[in-house]
Amino acid sequence: MRIQGVSVTAEQWKSLLAAMLGWALDAMDVMLYAFALTAIKSEFHLSSATAGALASATLLASAFGGIFFGMLADRIGRARALMYSILVYSIFTGLTATAGSLPELVLWRAMVGIGLGGEWSAGSVLVSETWPPEHRGKAIGLMQSGWAIGYIMAAILSAAIIPRYGWRVLFVAGILPALLAAWVRKNVAEPRVWIERSAGKPQIRDLGAVLRRRTTITALLMTTCVLFAYWGLFTWVPAFLSSPIEAGGAGLTVFKSSMWIIPMQIGAFLGYTLFGLLSDRLGRRPSFIGFLVVAAVLVPVYGLLGRHETTLLILGPLVGFFGHGYFSVFGAMLAELFPTRVRATAQGLVYNSGRAVSALAPYSIGALADAWGIGSALAVTSAFFLAGAGLMLLLPETRGAELEQ
Repeated sequence: MRIQGVSVTAEQWKSLLAAMLGWALDAMDVMLYAFALTAIKSEFHLSSATAGALASATLLASAFGGIFFGMLADRIGRARALMYSILVYSIFTGLTATAGSLPELVLWRAMVGIGLGGEWSAGSVLVSETWPPEHRGKAIGLMQSGWAIGYIMAAILSAAIIPRYGWRVLFVAGILPALLAAWVRKNVAEPRVWIERSAGKPQIRDLGAVLRRRTTITALLMTTCVLFAYWGLFTWVPAFLSSPIEAGGAGLTVFKSSMWIIPMQIGAFLGYTLFGLLSDRLGRRPSFIGFLVVAAVLVPVYGLLGRHETTLLILGPLVGFFGHGYFSVFGAMLAELFPTRVRATAQGLVYNSGRAVSALAPYSIGALADAWGIGSALAVTSAFFLAGAGLMLLLPETRGAELEQ
């Protein structure tokens, strides 16, 4: 197949499909918790702050998983690390259904987080190293769009399962992605650029030199702000929709709130894919900043209109579009900042260290929700969207850059 005069091979499409499906099923497994949040709070008698802390445990563990699988991907290969990460998050999502106490729930969700972080670290580098520079942004955009697909899958499964069978059966369904690992093992090849450099294994000094760069530190701060905003907002959106109006929520049923999520995630899908096109045409920086500024404006409006179901339904796709689409920058831009020998390790470290700090977001928004109401708490995330946009101004434009060897 050809895109604007450039041939795209079957191997490139397979790498993209593997990463996209892995990310979609990862999103499904992670977001099952968000949809089950109200039921879990009720069964275990949790406050909103404690329920948010459980999501924070997943994010904190994902930082470790991203760094660990990034190092693994630099040593054993991108495709093999991707396969192992899929197995981790699917198996432990299934085990979440067996939790009989709060400590068990924390353990299984933390293990899911390790797979969550690992999938992105391995999958994004696999795609970035396989696709040509002029189409790298589009490919990463398509990969990131898998998150919206997985989110929709979680919404549909939740609406079909929770009201009838309860939240535990929902998590049993989360073990199915393990089947994808077998397909990856058989069909996805390692990128040529990694094979050519794999004879020289990454050294600590190589990584240390990269991490001391000003751009690396700035990128870490930027991802921290954006991830804090994202997880603070979207961990709580399903609970916001299904919480009573007296608690600052929208007062929808579990089924209805799941249905309200679907158009939001259709907007997210379009945001991911269009961002990829825009970043390849206009540049990483202007596209990213534009999306974040609009998201910062939309979020307070959305959070404070909890009594208006129709307005929430209309605004949902816009919040999804601008609140998700900018994520497509990370896989491409971070890959373009680091050399091949330590690319997965450095990329995983920067992205997932930011995610580790952002683990405070679900807890923080939950605590604010207890005090102010959940809708008002969501509006706080706007400040972090704006901070991320400002930090992006300090990073270089990498559109069309050849990957550093």
